[in-house]
Amino acid sequence: MALIGALFSLLTFCLIPRPALAGVTRNYEFNIKLQNVTRLCHTKSMVTVNGQFPGPRIVAREGDRLQIKVTNHVSNNISIHWHGIRQLRNGWADGPAYVTQCPIQTGQSYVYNYTIVGQRGTLFWHAHISWLRSTLYGPLIILPKINVPYPFIKPHKEVPIIFGEWFNADTEAIINQALQTGGGPNVSDAYTINGLPGPLYNCSAKDTFKLKVKPGKTYLLRFINAALNDELFFSIANHSVTVVEADAIYVKPFETDTILITPGQTTNVLLKTKPEFPDATFLMMARPYATGQGTFDNSTVAAILEYESSISHSTVSIKKLPLLKPTLPPLNDTSFATKFSKKLRSLASAQFPANVPQKVDNKFLFTIGLGTSPCEKNNTCQGPNGTRFSASINNISFVQSTTALLQSHFFGQSNQVYSSDFPISPLNWFNYTGTPPNNTFVSNGTKLVVLPYNTSVELVMQDTSILGAESHPLHLHGFNFFVVGQGFGNYDANKDPKKFNLVDPIERNTVGVPSGGWVAIRFLADNPGVWFMHCHLEVHTSWGLKMAWLVLDGKLPNQKLLPPPSDLPKC
Repeated sequence: MALIGALFSLLTFCLIPRPALAGVTRNYEFNIKLQNVTRLCHTKSMVTVNGQFPGPRIVAREGDRLQIKVTNHVSNNISIHWHGIRQLRNGWADGPAYVTQCPIQTGQSYVYNYTIVGQRGTLFWHAHISWLRSTLYGPLIILPKINVPYPFIKPHKEVPIIFGEWFNADTEAIINQALQTGGGPNVSDAYTINGLPGPLYNCSAKDTFKLKVKPGKTYLLRFINAALNDELFFSIANHSVTVVEADAIYVKPFETDTILITPGQTTNVLLKTKPEFPDATFLMMARPYATGQGTFDNSTVAAILEYESSISHSTVSIKKLPLLKPTLPPLNDTSFATKFSKKLRSLASAQFPANVPQKVDNKFLFTIGLGTSPCEKNNTCQGPNGTRFSASINNISFVQSTTALLQSHFFGQSNQVYSSDFPISPLNWFNYTGTPPNNTFVSNGTKLVVLPYNTSVELVMQDTSILGAESHPLHLHGFNFFVVGQGFGNYDANKDPKKFNLVDPIERNTVGVPSGGWVAIRFLADNPGVWFMHCHLEVHTSWGLKMAWLVLDGKLPNQKLLPPPSDLPKC
């Protein structure tokens, strides 16, 4: 019945004409429940939405209001983040646990209620507490308003392709054990495409995603990287694609054989199929881009691109067709990563302008990287030289509060919850990308940066070589930002800004801080509330590579944080 209902609602969604401007309210129910799922011959009971893995697809149009009722039927605390949605004046619906809300406890429910303003494209939703997003994630597709076309050819069909990671073990046990021992957590057993590991893993051939296409058509593939800890290269054998969107922002189209996508990023591409039925099927493969010194899941996920022929090819003859493999860049190909990210430019058209802040009110320099914490007395730790692994921004490893920061701010009860003295630049200068200092200990604290409403911000994020230079995908909640510059080595405040692109830089919500380099972003702090910023490699977030921005209310009524909803969960 549920399937028939879903099909019916999808059909009505496509068929009923609606006025171009007025959005509609769409209601979804998310029941968080345990479900037995089997991959790689391992069955495990895992936390899901509505028993589905990956979770259900949410589809809406720009201007629509979403009301998603999340009811928690499991023993874990739950919160859900709508990744990339700006949540204007409405941080209560953003979702990171203990930042904008207390989590939803067992037996409780909470309605995430928000309107999609001025956004369209591919985003996704995922759990935002501990490592539960390893199984709690799904696509969030925002279509343009009725009668508003895409700024590219209308595709024959649209297909979401979501990357994930499969762990045979329970991910909560994995991270809890790592935090207890101070060592690195166990890595995943497979990558997945739409929840399926594909034919290159043992006991997995039947769990393969197949994309069936017709010759001579254009398909819009909506890529989402929901993996926990790995940036991914992706390619389709004997096919190139045209990138048209990143993080729900239209880009100047460019053709490529391979895309690079970090956790937290989305990329839309057009795939133009071959004009005639080819006598082959094609593997679509993804494997990691890995720059750090830690262990990682060095495996490859594959799906199959299969042409449907007008002449009836029996299944048997399709099985006899050669299966072609793509060539992916080497695992540590930072040169490809750099070239790819430099190709991404905003469309910057009259209809889709790039409103880059031209003047800057506040400049920040944040060092991003790993570090260590001392081991407790009478304990043995498995981090570097008997310490604990840690991670920090400006050498402050963020300590998660036991109450929600946004509530503390709104009700004026911030004393003893957080302080507003997060350093605007590193307290101790060192050669960030050179020989690391002998002392790699981090300091700890729950510190925020306070920004007056409408402050224009320039933030340079500088990778460090402490415990090895590494690419870090940084995600900012509540805003998109413009990536105005990037480079290798240490950022030079005198020379580097002269090369900034302030005309058509890519606008996004998650950016890779280059391994052994820096990236500069600009954004306008026009959204009051408390907004989390963190590395989207979950292991680094667990180790403290996170902080938050507190944007104060403006003077006008429409520049103020809205009051919390009555069903906001309590801690």
